[in-house]
Amino acid sequence: MRTSAQTVVRLAARRAWQLGVLAALAACARGADGPVPGGADASPQPEPREDVVRVEVVAEGLEFPWALEFLPDGRMLVTEKPGRLRIVTPDGVVSPPLGGLMPIHAEGQGGLLDVALAPDFDRTREIFLSYAEPEGELAGTAVMRGVLTDSMLEQVRIIYRQQPKVKGGGHYGSRLVWATDGTLFVTQGDRMNYRDRAQDLTQGMGKLARIDREGRAPADNPFVGRGNAQPEIWSYGHRNVQAATRHPASGQLWTVEHGARGGDELNHPEAGKNYGWPEITYGRDYSGARIGDGVAKDGMEQPVYYWDPVIAPSGMTFYSGDSIPGWKGSLLVGSLAGALVRLELRDGRVVLEERYLGELRERIRDVVNGPDGFVYLITDNPRGRILRVRAIAK
Repeated sequence: MRTSAQTVVRLAARRAWQLGVLAALAACARGADGPVPGGADASPQPEPREDVVRVEVVAEGLEFPWALEFLPDGRMLVTEKPGRLRIVTPDGVVSPPLGGLMPIHAEGQGGLLDVALAPDFDRTREIFLSYAEPEGELAGTAVMRGVLTDSMLEQVRIIYRQQPKVKGGGHYGSRLVWATDGTLFVTQGDRMNYRDRAQDLTQGMGKLARIDREGRAPADNPFVGRGNAQPEIWSYGHRNVQAATRHPASGQLWTVEHGARGGDELNHPEAGKNYGWPEITYGRDYSGARIGDGVAKDGMEQPVYYWDPVIAPSGMTFYSGDSIPGWKGSLLVGSLAGALVRLELRDGRVVLEERYLGELRERIRDVVNGPDGFVYLITDNPRGRILRVRAIAK
């Protein structure tokens, strides 16, 4: 599974934006460029650019890869949605599947999903994996923890389970992000057919959870001690958060979640706050019907930014390298509609959006910083790839 193939991709947004997938996903374009009555900023649909980058194929032949995490020695941990964890060397050699994983519900959007190294991985060799956990005909988001060797996970145990489990194959969320205090954020989708439960604090659907590494709710979580709320909940009213990261300077959590037909949202979820789904949204149902009560409501937060048409977001990071001029500090978001979205933020607001890599016509599932200062992507396909993005000197 090793290749030295390189693809030079011109990043002219005129071509990047001519994506049939985006056209299929987008149904409710309103054409507004600026603030709307609800107070959120909308994507302006970026103008064409003439930038050029070189995209190198690091590895290929992965089956629906979902997440990538670099190990300290430069190798990569990669999850495959059907339920496999692999190690990939810097020159593209892909290991056999590692053993020791818990049973995984690999149907629909479920499967083996995110992976995160423990903050003290150098000492403990522990990793954390989010996945869809089966229970008969039911399933739910869960987190397992284990000690990594070159061939398997050892001492594996489940530290967190979304409750209750339900039927259906959609909207697991499942991104894992370490907070600066050593607690772990777990994103949880509304499970698609249960969206009203995103407002119910007794249920885990449509919530961000914050737990310690043993899976317990920290004492300063916003709903600890309330009899009518799960103590692990950090924020609620989310649809399906498949992109999450921590700001490298402030430590603030940032997320992007899928809307329906329109209404993908950029947020920085704060303790105890309600982000509105499905009571308020900038999207419509797939049937075209209205969802909820409009775009704003007392007691519910506005997104920092939203997309309509949607970008189908998954995977994000703040670029921390110096190898791509002009990108340092940018928020990079993968798009399953076939693009890499770059956002510049100033004072907590988006001041610039650019889109790249449309010519690849691939579903970009995860975006990470590489130890070499470049950006690494994984593409979500039956023969998915790991790609390295680097600038071409002008």
